[in-house]
Amino acid sequence: MALVHWGLIYVAEGCDPARDVSVVDTGACRIVLVGMGHVDQAAEVATSLAAQGVQLIELCGAFGPVGTAAVIQAVEGLVSVGAVGCGAEAIDQVHAIVN
Repeated sequence: MALVHWGLIYVAEGCDPARDVSVVDTGACRIVLVGMGHVDQAAEVATSLAAQGVQLIELCGAFGPVGTAAVIQAVEGLVSVGAVGCGAEAIDQVHAIVN
């Protein structure tokens, strides 16, 4: 089966997952982007995305291993969960924007 429906959950100050949802649907694939103000909101959003039929959920780097594990536990194996990360070559740039 091809990947045709997935979700991306990201954290950005001021975002509200009830309001900050964008969908890109090309007819061949669909991605649902959900913004939230804090990683603690992700379990409920991920569960909802799984119920909507997404095949994969990607989490932004702000989740880290603990936040990612919480989402994996919340979806109870219904959907694959991945986490976006930056490689060592980006450490200086990431440090500059988060400090």
